[in-house]
Amino acid sequence: MTKEVRVRFAPSPTGALHIGGVRTALYNYLFAKKNQGKFLLRIEDTDQTRFVPGAEEYIKEALEWIGITPDESPWVDGPHGPYRQSERKPHYMQYAEDLVEKGHAYYAFDTAEELDAMRERLTAARVVSPQYNSITRTQMKNSLTLPEDEVKGRLESGDPYVIRLKVPRKEEIRLNDMIRGWVMVHSNTLDDKVLMKSDGMPTYHLANIVDDHLMGITHVIRGEEWLPSAPIHVLLYRYLGWEDTMPQFAHLPLLLKPDGNGKLSKRDADKNGFPIFPMDWTDPRTGDFSQGFRQAGYFPDAFVNFLAFLGWNPGDNQEIFSMEELINAFSVERIGKSGTKFDINKAKWFNEQYLKAKSNHDLAQYLIEDLKKENIEILQAKAEQIVAIMKERATFPADLWKEGRFMLIAPTEFDEKVAAKKWNEDAVAVLTAYKETLGKFEGEFSPQTAKSMLESAAESQEIKFGKVMQAVRLAVTGVGAGPDLMEIFTIIGKEELIKRIDFALDTLEVKAK
Repeated sequence: MTKEVRVRFAPSPTGALHIGGVRTALYNYLFAKKNQGKFLLRIEDTDQTRFVPGAEEYIKEALEWIGITPDESPWVDGPHGPYRQSERKPHYMQYAEDLVEKGHAYYAFDTAEELDAMRERLTAARVVSPQYNSITRTQMKNSLTLPEDEVKGRLESGDPYVIRLKVPRKEEIRLNDMIRGWVMVHSNTLDDKVLMKSDGMPTYHLANIVDDHLMGITHVIRGEEWLPSAPIHVLLYRYLGWEDTMPQFAHLPLLLKPDGNGKLSKRDADKNGFPIFPMDWTDPRTGDFSQGFRQAGYFPDAFVNFLAFLGWNPGDNQEIFSMEELINAFSVERIGKSGTKFDINKAKWFNEQYLKAKSNHDLAQYLIEDLKKENIEILQAKAEQIVAIMKERATFPADLWKEGRFMLIAPTEFDEKVAAKKWNEDAVAVLTAYKETLGKFEGEFSPQTAKSMLESAAESQEIKFGKVMQAVRLAVTGVGAGPDLMEIFTIIGKEELIKRIDFALDTLEVKAK
């Protein structure tokens, strides 16, 4: 590429950042870094009626959490600021008026009632998509139908107006998308989009094009939902005289519901009990709470790895990628056209792989922090012992405590189904003999020693070792399955083991053979 690659992520601060938006940011970031370019964050807040307090800070923190640092943003100054569109308001009107002067846009004075009446007429005439376009504009109140002196008088007297793009009636608009190839749209399917609103603020269409041009954006990588707007943007680049520097477009595939039927939504996430936002979010308008991936226990690098595969693949069998590896492997050409099913189980799988790859020392910190909340103190060495045997069974760091609590807190209840099947006279006999052996034992209590002593206790009662193993586990942990039992014995220690066996013998009802 002959000039510096410059891409931007341009979210609106209208709520929490959806996972689809995070993926868009990630793909832009990977593309920029792959090509030694710049990644910009621009806040598109021209629609002040939809502004939500806290949303802008949420966007910033979410990107920081996954390791994306913009080269230019509202918080990292650059040569093309400001990076909030509301602060760029003086820029836009001149371009809108330039389009009017060139005959590519016009003033429209229609009231809301007149617009509603127009739509009702078209609906009554069985027009499928009633819109303000090259045909209906001739019947409306605008600078194309009104006398020039009346238009001038209305503008001078401060009558409310908008500026609309004058879309040609019969023209084929072509766009070469980096993912989809050539896209062709007939202009008679397009409406005359509003470029400047009556409050003096630009719409997305005008502000987006002007800012991308002034900020030197070379590639626009955005969601598929913007594809219908792309022909309008092509026209704006042409009419403003910027067609030669128009960025290349890439429209990303949709994120689909887990069953593949339709676009993924917050409702689907709530219904199926999985996150859809990177971090927790409480809507300040409604009070509605949504859990995020971070608070659900996902590692940021696992989340990034999962996100990257929602529409892109490296072309080989590798699945685990660091951010640096993703940057090196990423290419727009390997992004698919069709929608991608959202599979939360795959997200969990990625998290499991990253959890297993972490050292016992690092994972022990999560366990220690969780135990502090329970007012339980634990030595680093013991925490690492617990982590070592629990990490293969854990998906999230919280599982280390949740699933391994029996190693620190003796069970007070027992799995009734296991007890009904496995707790019998044989189990009582073996555990009684084992308890006596433990009481006499002195020396290093290792997994090998614990197993040898249990086997000997079973032999002394002429009972097969394997026959009572599940009952032994039940007595010590309260459940019938889990990690290596002899490792558990050594972690809880001989004295605690004896206490637990005593409690089980006193509590559980013996079933006859």
